[in-house]
Amino acid sequence: MIEIKNLQKIFDNGFEALKSVTFDVADGDLICLLGPSGCGKTTILNLIAGLLDPTSGSILRNGESMVEKHPKDRDIGFVFQNYALYPHMTALENVMFPLSVGEKKMPKEEAEPIARKFMKLTQIEELENKKPATMSGGQQQRVAITRALVQNPSVLLLDEPLSNLDARLRLQIREEIRTLVKEVGITTVFVTHDQEEALSISDKIVLMDQGVIQQHDDPQKLYLEPANLFVAQFIGNPVINIFDVEIKDGKVIGDAFSFGLDVLVKDRIKSSLVDGHYKLGVRPEDVNVVDSDALFTADVSTVELIGRERIINFRVNHSAGKAIVKVEQEILEGQQIKANFNYAKMFIFETDGERVY
Repeated sequence: MIEIKNLQKIFDNGFEALKSVTFDVADGDLICLLGPSGCGKTTILNLIAGLLDPTSGSILRNGESMVEKHPKDRDIGFVFQNYALYPHMTALENVMFPLSVGEKKMPKEEAEPIARKFMKLTQIEELENKKPATMSGGQQQRVAITRALVQNPSVLLLDEPLSNLDARLRLQIREEIRTLVKEVGITTVFVTHDQEEALSISDKIVLMDQGVIQQHDDPQKLYLEPANLFVAQFIGNPVINIFDVEIKDGKVIGDAFSFGLDVLVKDRIKSSLVDGHYKLGVRPEDVNVVDSDALFTADVSTVELIGRERIINFRVNHSAGKAIVKVEQEILEGQQIKANFNYAKMFIFETDGERVY
């Protein structure tokens, strides 16, 4: 297990990249550090690897501190965003390189069979004699991952390894990474700013913003039960609808709708809904286009066709929102629709972002 405890990092210029970050990574888990640029996720990776020193806090591996250990003694494999392959070496030579240097240096005749075994595991045997300049981005990425695995490390760190690949290849490689690390049984920390990547391959996600963990949870929990407004807005595509509302006299009152607090699911209420101003969050799939029992009427501004669904962009008074309907439900631009909300799945947040429902 990796234990990150009260980790803080302040750089020489005074910038506080991490603010008392604490989380665990169970053995064999694939955990994603997710968040916008500058949130501190790569800083955590570099601290685990020993490329940076923490200002305060601890990093433990199976109860033993890693902070005082030299990077080469931390038993870690690191895959960088830019692959960092040696351009003058073939794929086989790149994969063999970690076995030919340092304290674990071994003769070529011993290192080569090990390298070939891992190249077979990652299905890159045919690249054996190719140099990086003649490989595609996906091929270079596979070589970089194989080179990290050949050391048989206890921990694998991946820093946005798919960001330089096209969309179709990203999908393929991320599936391969998930399958591979589970097959090998290696504890993996994966940094990405892409929520789809994180949701699809992680056992757990640590979502960060401005050096602070916003939520550490199962992937689906971040979508279904966001801890706060930031999480709700960061996770989900299309992005969640946010409406300014006021709670007054037992009602939730918006720009063009109102409903009683009695329709809320009592088990989902997290704190007292006293009178005041709030943010109402409704996922596009929880905006129901209906023929009757409408909560409000809206004007359709644009319609996006995405395979089996339509994304309806609508305006109601001074507010804008999105709804998702099946492609068979023909709704056209300029049309007027009637809609209501799925009360059991919407969220209410304080104006500072704290979730209250």
